[in-house]
Amino acid sequence: MWEGRFISAVRDGRWEYVRRARNIRAVVILAETDEGEVLLVEQKRVPIGRRCLELPAGLIGDDDGGESDTVEAAAMRELEEETGFRAQRIERLSDFYSSPGMVSEGFTLVRAHGLVCVGEGGGTGHEQIVVHRVPRAAVAEFVEAKRREGVGIDVKLLLFLGAYLG
Repeated sequence: MWEGRFISAVRDGRWEYVRRARNIRAVVILAETDEGEVLLVEQKRVPIGRRCLELPAGLIGDDDGGESDTVEAAAMRELEEETGFRAQRIERLSDFYSSPGMVSEGFTLVRAHGLVCVGEGGGTGHEQIVVHRVPRAAVAEFVEAKRREGVGIDVKLLLFLGAYLG
């Protein structure tokens, strides 16, 4: 139906959905410092019209010539760009789908090991990412405080909030 540089709107019978163009995939990173701080990022997200609190993440193979990009390489690159931390090792956990009724995009969830702070993070020039280092035990309170401020909360943060639900 329509294709841009990063996404396509497609129709399959009566079903309409959105997918990433050019086989681009995503990686989402669980990163915790040796001090027990979970790394979270906050940035403006145009589709929801406000800032959003998220786990660090990025695209795999989105740059021209990026067909040979790997989950591990993208995770290392995106973690450092967004948070200023470099990982010694990336562990693949599993693949997930965030909204399978509307988009075909999935993501590979990884855990970063051996974090070393090498910079400030903040993303590339246009991203303006704010990095939060939150003690694991305080994640639920931190998320709720951000929600009260009007910040959107990415569904993937349920990984940390699950213990507090129910």
